[in-house]
Amino acid sequence: MSFALFLLILLVATGAVWALEAAFLRRWRAEGAKQPWWVEYSVSFFPVILIVFLLRSFLVEPFKIPSSSMVPTLLVGDFILVNKFTYGIRLPVANRKIIPLGEPQRGDVMVFRYPEDPSLDYIKRVIGVPGDRLEYRNKRLTINGNPVPVRQVDDYLSKERMQFSRRYVETVNGAEHEILLEDDAPSFMAPSRAFPHAANCNYNMNGLACTVPPGHYFMMGDNRDNSSDSRVWGFVPDENIVGKAFFIWLNLNELGRFGPFR
Repeated sequence: MSFALFLLILLVATGAVWALEAAFLRRWRAEGAKQPWWVEYSVSFFPVILIVFLLRSFLVEPFKIPSSSMVPTLLVGDFILVNKFTYGIRLPVANRKIIPLGEPQRGDVMVFRYPEDPSLDYIKRVIGVPGDRLEYRNKRLTINGNPVPVRQVDDYLSKERMQFSRRYVETVNGAEHEILLEDDAPSFMAPSRAFPHAANCNYNMNGLACTVPPGHYFMMGDNRDNSSDSRVWGFVPDENIVGKAFFIWLNLNELGRFGPFR
């Protein structure tokens, strides 16, 4: 059971008891009689659960980064906030968009439900939007026939792996972000299976070329050679979108990590 569904069940249960207490139960108790424990707890917790549910469903939701696929932008153990309304208001649990407010843009860091197992939340960077023709050949990215600008900067040292990686600054949609590449990693990443719209992609030993279908997005990790992403499991449909990641609020291993990112 997802946490969102669990929270909704708690909200409905405590809300029902709160409403019954307000409308009927307190009138039937003898004057001065104490509330049953289940009424007392429900009435006390309902407002808290309601506030948490509304904030988490429609404003911001916290996440913890579990893997290194977005290094150096996001590190393992980063606690981040995700904006839930940037891409539109969605029904809780069902995740169906009811009020469109915006669409993901190339370069956004986005949280979404993993297409192969929607019970899992993934985080990657939006590289291709509907209609884009993109190529990733020999570790160089081209979008709609235009090579994406990159410039090499100082190498990155992974404290976890005690290994240096080539670090580059990539410019997508006018905004810069850092990516990592490893010299000894192959350019080819084999698809895990025949994913939906797999016919839109062509693979060879140098990489791949894909046309993003309507209502879908092509996602990649910033740690390019250590990321399972759309190169492996395909496109992310719009209905899987959770929100736009935008703020690091805590990392217990590096207390100085705090603030917005892109």
